[in-house]
Amino acid sequence: MSETAVTFATTLTATGNNTGIVVPPSVLEQLGAGKRPSVVVDVNGYGFERTVGSMGGKQMNAFSAARRKETGLAGGDPITVTLSLADGPRAVEVPADFRKALRAAPGAEKFFAGLSNSLQRYHIDQVEGAKSGETRQRRIDKAVALFLAGKAR
Repeated sequence: MSETAVTFATTLTATGNNTGIVVPPSVLEQLGAGKRPSVVVDVNGYGFERTVGSMGGKQMNAFSAARRKETGLAGGDPITVTLSLADGPRAVEVPADFRKALRAAPGAEKFFAGLSNSLQRYHIDQVEGAKSGETRQRRIDKAVALFLAGKAR
């Protein structure tokens, strides 16, 4: 984590199906890394890494449905946010069963490793979001088949 950190109080913003954290321009100025820095985000003690994005003319950090479920937060909830500049590439933790399937298919693991962090996260979230073992395995198989076909999504 970077030495530069900025803490601010805000409300988790919900617009339609999108939920996120609006990052005030003054916070971005204090971080001093432009409008789209990679940051470590701490929301009420729950941490994750993101790149600040833009939505509707505002700089935001998305707050996924999985994160809302893990934290119990919803749009409109008051939150305390600390943003720190990320020091290096974001690490993605690949579930053991997904990793095993990638390794079993020649070329799939290498293809997956070449994907952007957000695409890796997308596939992991698809697997992790399955409610049954059959659905989880079907999603793993689908992802591996996509990678073997040279497709990211």
